[in-house]
Amino acid sequence: MSETDSNIVFSPIGFVESPHVKLEGMPIQPRGAKGIQGRLILDPELAQGLHDLDGFSHIIVLYYFHKSEGYDLLVKPFLDTATHGVFATRAPRRPNPLGLSILRVIDVTDNIVTVEDIDIHNGTPIIDIKPYVAAFDDCKADCFGWMDGKKEEVREARSDSRFVSPQE
Repeated sequence: MSETDSNIVFSPIGFVESPHVKLEGMPIQPRGAKGIQGRLILDPELAQGLHDLDGFSHIIVLYYFHKSEGYDLLVKPFLDTATHGVFATRAPRRPNPLGLSILRVIDVTDNIVTVEDIDIHNGTPIIDIKPYVAAFDDCKADCFGWMDGKKEEVREARSDSRFVSPQE
């Protein structure tokens, strides 16, 4: 890595407004947040960037896990009791604490995007929004590692305190 690569700086474009105000008990993926609505509040000067976003049913939201401190390279993720490498999980405590959710667009008005199936903590800084396009983004994956067979568990799985502070 070159010296310039180590100085990447992002500024939030807005923040999340959601009913998830406690980390414990939150859905861990959008599939477990079915029907839960929230809003993405962008800085007003960026509102023009939302033009035509209402033509998409879903968006990809990239955000900063602002409640995450530090990281472990080996973690026990929410869907398993075994330890896995952090890059083989979606655990929030990571070297670069970035999250990604694919959310349904309900409405776009001014600088506010109302979304559904939101699994993001209230107040989370938003890094970017991109339209989800199945022709570009959908791939026919055939191997899901340790997560194979856990598709249904994610609906009921909720976060707990394991990623709130450094694990002992």
